[in-house]
Amino acid sequence: MTSKKLTNFILGAMLLGIVSGYLVHVYGSASGFAANYVEYISVLTDIFLRLIKMIIAPLVFSTLVVGIARMGDASAIGRVGLKTFAWFIGMSLVSILLGLLMVNLLHPGIGVNLPIPEVTANTGLDKSGFNVREFFKHIFPSSIFDAMGKNEILQIVVFAIFFGVAAGSFGQRAEEFIRNLDMLSHIMLKITNAVMKFAPFAVFAAVSSVVAENGLAILMTYGKFMASFYGSILILWLVIVLISSIVLKRRAFHLVSMLRQPILLAFSTASSEAAYPMTLEQVEKFGCKNKIASFVLPIGYSFNLDGSMMYCSFAAVFIAQVYSIDMTLSQQLLMLLVLMITSKGIAGVPRASLVVIAATLSQFNLPEAGVLLILGVDHFLDMARSATNVLGNGLATAVISKWEGELDPHGS
Repeated sequence: MTSKKLTNFILGAMLLGIVSGYLVHVYGSASGFAANYVEYISVLTDIFLRLIKMIIAPLVFSTLVVGIARMGDASAIGRVGLKTFAWFIGMSLVSILLGLLMVNLLHPGIGVNLPIPEVTANTGLDKSGFNVREFFKHIFPSSIFDAMGKNEILQIVVFAIFFGVAAGSFGQRAEEFIRNLDMLSHIMLKITNAVMKFAPFAVFAAVSSVVAENGLAILMTYGKFMASFYGSILILWLVIVLISSIVLKRRAFHLVSMLRQPILLAFSTASSEAAYPMTLEQVEKFGCKNKIASFVLPIGYSFNLDGSMMYCSFAAVFIAQVYSIDMTLSQQLLMLLVLMITSKGIAGVPRASLVVIAATLSQFNLPEAGVLLILGVDHFLDMARSATNVLGNGLATAVISKWEGELDPHGS
């Protein structure tokens, strides 16, 4: 299946999913059919995401070890790492700051005037493991097999860095082993191509089940909030592309075009992880050397979640507006600094963005139960967040490659 055909099939599956989900919700809610439909149709999405997760651990490990082993000495790795984190921190600041700016300009929560809820209201979110101490412990794996079993990308990256540096120190003696690992990465990408043929069915199931459960009315109820956030996300896309074009020139726009399929996949499944193998493939076609792409991209999945970070600042202030709580400029700037730190610890946390928002609200004496207001539409917002994360990481990989002189000017 060609890239263009798959993109068209995914778009068609999304539209068909909306229509079928709406019909099920309208005609099947009273009889209980809608609930059964959601339960069984979502199995297709679960199977697809499991197949993708099956690929990620060996793909990240093999590509990263090969890249590091061929990168050279530790100083080269440190140089690339420093440039990577400098870019990630800069884009984090831009994303969070733009979220604060847009929510203050658009005022999506002004006029709702809800009464402040009881402090004891339960959000159902687990924040027990969300703190700086646990985050730093979480980075380092106690077992690489446990990390791979749970698809803990950050832990796999840490082990692969150690492994790659050690393998590279053996020089020619390790060359055959490195070639075998390189072959493993190509085998994983071959499996990815096969799995992607199932993507339209998974997209249909994902969209259909959400609409069947909630109906289209929920989109109208939160229309202003969702429209404001999607408009802000589009502005963030423009800002990310323009900043990247300072380094990549006009090729930045060509890369965005090449990333349209993984972006669409992440959007329709609300999972940036699902698009990882395809994103890696596309940035390499663009001209990024494997040794840079395999280093920057997996780290970006833990530290460069532009869409998620923007959402955290946007949603936190939205909740304050809904309850008519005025946040001063100094409070919002302090929130920016808090989110700069806490947003780096969201990898591996279930419903990560919502957990970060709940933790941030409690630190600024805002009603934590405000998270309940956005739970109903979180899936639709997660679609935009996931697509943005893919775009940001793809462009970041190309920028670092260009800075390192490792970007092929004659790539696709």
